[in-house]
Amino acid sequence: MTDLSAPIRPAAITMAAHSPGLALRSLVIGLTAFLTVVDLFATQAILPSLTRHYGVTPAAMGFAVNASTFGMAIASLVVGFFSPHINRRTGILLSLTLLAIPTSLLASAPNLAVFTALRVAQGLCMASAFALTLAYLGEQCSAMDAGSAFAAYITGNVASNLVGRLISAAVVDGLRLAWNFYLFAALNLTGAVLVYFTIRRMQPMPAMMPTSPLAAAIAHWRNPRLRAAFGIGFCILFAFIGTFTFVNFVLVRPPLALGMMDLGLVYFVFLPSVVTTLLAGKAVARLGTRPTIWGALAVAGLGLPLMMAPHLGEVLAGMVLVGVGTFFAQAAATGFVGQAASENRGIASGTYLACYFCGGLVGTAVLGRLFDSFGWHACVAGVGAALALAALLALALRP
Repeated sequence: MTDLSAPIRPAAITMAAHSPGLALRSLVIGLTAFLTVVDLFATQAILPSLTRHYGVTPAAMGFAVNASTFGMAIASLVVGFFSPHINRRTGILLSLTLLAIPTSLLASAPNLAVFTALRVAQGLCMASAFALTLAYLGEQCSAMDAGSAFAAYITGNVASNLVGRLISAAVVDGLRLAWNFYLFAALNLTGAVLVYFTIRRMQPMPAMMPTSPLAAAIAHWRNPRLRAAFGIGFCILFAFIGTFTFVNFVLVRPPLALGMMDLGLVYFVFLPSVVTTLLAGKAVARLGTRPTIWGALAVAGLGLPLMMAPHLGEVLAGMVLVGVGTFFAQAAATGFVGQAASENRGIASGTYLACYFCGGLVGTAVLGRLFDSFGWHACVAGVGAALALAALLALALRP
């Protein structure tokens, strides 16, 4: 274990050199991210099982599973507004501890409405921990360390997509649906323990804002660079949700017709993203934010036609490219927000995350309707439109 804040002082924000213990600290940052959001997408791996369990359509079940993004959007805004007054360590610790409650209750949710409400509650807790951790990193890391720290955090997010889905599929295949949620509740508590031992208690950075949080948020929206970054975040999760929610139904239907455990193994497609996302900070430093995001979105776009092929190998290759591209773009955009907001970074990060998670909720609703009414090809076309819009918005990310 290592104290995330031990080698970093608030004054270090202006430093140009890496602080000591960067590798070990990055590992702990990644583990914290993993245990914070492991519940978010793991449930997607068992969507077909949940659909049969509740007797609903893919779109209805997809919306219920991704309702967590609604809670995350709300919590991101609330935490962002009150960020200057929240102790980072206490807030993260409390959020992860409370997260275990709705997670365990999902095991006995009697109907889809209760399931959806519990997913929203999960989202509230996950986003609170997520937003406070991002604010903590932005305040405590030096200029040189910030890119690596944010990349490590997003990499932990990527790893949660892979490992979480594998665990979920394996548990449901070998035991039963309820045990899946009990196990993830235990992981939430593990995250709280990790935070307890690695983040030192400290007060948040001085707010430095003579105006209200609302006025600060409005000022961020008036900044065209930040406004574009918020829109890019919306489009990224819109596209990601559309791809990795509804492709599950394509994989279990003919001609692919995968079983539950095979469906879990499919998510090794996220393994390349675990490696590539770590390079996002270096790519931004060398190429700049705008070219990095354009390149990442282009990689994701190349994967879309492959996912419409009737052969498993091509579909998997397409999933790899979409995963690599969207996570890389997300890491670059997240780091950009922290740099573009010269003050009130907590509010800027909260606004970005709210837009990001709103994109996931809207993507689920819109692309779910397309999937149910017109099929997978229409859903993929919607994903492509979101990636194209993100590329257009990146024009505003001038240095």
